[in-house]
Amino acid sequence: MGSADRKPGTSPPKARGLPAATGGVVIVMGVAGTGKTTVGALLSEALGVPYAEADAFHPPANVAKMTAGEALDDADREPWLDAIGEWAAERADSGGVVSCSALKRAYRDRLRAAAPRAFFVHLTGDRSLIARRMEQRRDHFMPLTLLDSQFEALEPLQPDEAGAAVEVCADPDTVTRRAVEALREWSVASYGSPAARPWTSDPACRSRR
Repeated sequence: MGSADRKPGTSPPKARGLPAATGGVVIVMGVAGTGKTTVGALLSEALGVPYAEADAFHPPANVAKMTAGEALDDADREPWLDAIGEWAAERADSGGVVSCSALKRAYRDRLRAAAPRAFFVHLTGDRSLIARRMEQRRDHFMPLTLLDSQFEALEPLQPDEAGAAVEVCADPDTVTRRAVEALREWSVASYGSPAARPWTSDPACRSRR
């Protein structure tokens, strides 16, 4: 899901003044190809906070492994997760959005150790849809061959985790709007009480799989 998918003349939904129950930090998670960068940037614009791309936190050795088609192991991910967690912790009061695959519960726990009230937006989609999108990408080091390993590693958000799952079959602005609505609902209703839940998308998502 790239910026080219956005409709001309559209802009992300504005949500300034959102209650800060999350501690101001939103982590956009999901497997490669779900549009974490695009939605993360739109979400940061909608919320009026800085955005950071997870790939920028990888050490060169990690990038080299992924470029060669090798999956990262947990030891590879630890310094990467810690760097993202540090970024999030520094913005716990001022706010921020950062993308991070965060596929396993243990990875999210590590991030929460640094930013306890972070809210996770899990971008979800059918494997065939994600594979088609990845095949169209020409500017990313993650090869399609690693997609299966990502789906195998994926541990969806659990009920005790603060976050929401949002399907990505719609255009980026619609996905962003649903993420904002889920965040607002959680912030206002729960004010700090974890409540992971799916965010039901329109029926058209099923017809596009």
